[in-house]
Amino acid sequence: MTDETDRSWLEEGWQSVTASLRKELGDTNYRSWITPISLGEFDSGKLTLIATSRFIRDWVRSNYSDKILAHCKREMPKVLAIDVIVKPKTANQRPPRAPGDAEALAANPDFKAPGLSDLATPNLAAGSVDAPLSGSMFAGGEISAQLDQRLTFDTFVVGGTNELAYTASRRVAENSQVGFNPLFLYSGVGLGKTHLMHAIAWHIRTHQPERKVVYLTAEQFMFQFIRSIRERSTVAFKESFRNVDVLMIDDIQFIGNRQSTQEEFFHTFNALVDRNRQVVISADKSPTELTGMEDRLRSRLGWGLVADIHPTSYELRYGILEQKIAARGVEVPASVLEFLAQSITSNVRELEGALNRLIAHSSLMGRQITVDNARELLADLLKANDRRVTIDDIQKRVATHFNMRLSDMTSARRARSVARPRQIAMYLSKVLTNRSLPDIGRKFGGRDHTTVMHAVRRVEELCKMDRAFREDVELLERSLRE
Repeated sequence: MTDETDRSWLEEGWQSVTASLRKELGDTNYRSWITPISLGEFDSGKLTLIATSRFIRDWVRSNYSDKILAHCKREMPKVLAIDVIVKPKTANQRPPRAPGDAEALAANPDFKAPGLSDLATPNLAAGSVDAPLSGSMFAGGEISAQLDQRLTFDTFVVGGTNELAYTASRRVAENSQVGFNPLFLYSGVGLGKTHLMHAIAWHIRTHQPERKVVYLTAEQFMFQFIRSIRERSTVAFKESFRNVDVLMIDDIQFIGNRQSTQEEFFHTFNALVDRNRQVVISADKSPTELTGMEDRLRSRLGWGLVADIHPTSYELRYGILEQKIAARGVEVPASVLEFLAQSITSNVRELEGALNRLIAHSSLMGRQITVDNARELLADLLKANDRRVTIDDIQKRVATHFNMRLSDMTSARRARSVARPRQIAMYLSKVLTNRSLPDIGRKFGGRDHTTVMHAVRRVEELCKMDRAFREDVELLERSLRE
């Protein structure tokens, strides 16, 4: 047992040890893992340290016990061994302050997030962080957001622009073994990344119910983290998120410039990957293009498989419309589907909204759905989707980007330095304009529509195989959309 003399000696020595650990580990790791450790008993050369939770205890034992022992031996030569335990708290003990909470509450912009005051505050047993969190977000599986039962793999329409993302998502959902970690899906708004996220979660819950799956938007993750600090339940928060089998965070870009939330997500991500648990992330940009993110977090997000979803093609949009009307059991003329697929090109949500509007109007007014009716009812959407970019604009931008003559876009030259940019320009013309394949071919020196089809397929194939090539094409596409 430790007498008062030994206690004074131990406390002074422990202060020196923690100061040395802070220098070696850095402030972030120190606050996360050493601050929650307190000095226990010293007996027969063995120093006992007390952790605030089982999670902290296990992590420190696995990752920092050797470092702590080395510093203890240097500062307190009597210490020959250490042990880390969890000491049960009594009812009158106050919960420990989470590392860095005071600084976060004082300075972190996360705490000014809209709607924070509307969050429900669960009742904790007074002063006890280990009390059951009845009604809390951390009880059972309630930390996960609800899933939309319509968003499954069966209802996802696959095409050339989303095939890689779909195949990777199915692989993650069907295999209990982690193949690539994380799976990072990215695309513009309304192109299907959230659909795939829900589909993965549904498939795992249906076919592997023993696995714990948590799906949240980045904003929900941030609010739950903030609430855990307000409730002094950060330890429960950490244990809840770091003990899942599959963690899925949608729209990760929304924690950009949220330093405390990024730090917590960073540690959660590392803990799950180290335990070989699956992480699935979605965003509107690739990891390297996420703004407001720490470099270390961007680097880790790009560790596994990065799969992008390109803007939809005409064929894919038409297939989606066919799938929607089949699911609803309604009949819509093929000419109307063709008109919608050709005219509503911004994203799938607007496309589905346009179809729903036509079906509802037909049902309420008892009128047949025709192309003329569609033009009248969807005038606002059609105007918004009226692309200002022209094939001439695309040819000029691509020629400038690749430092080639504009006349080569329509010439018969077949040199690789000319043919590849020309194919990219044809692909962008197909994606960014409403012009038909024959129209596009005529703008490229009177080429046949099959030549344009070949160019589009070739660019899609190269985008899948060559990351640098894909980034070139995406850069051009973004610049033309602006």
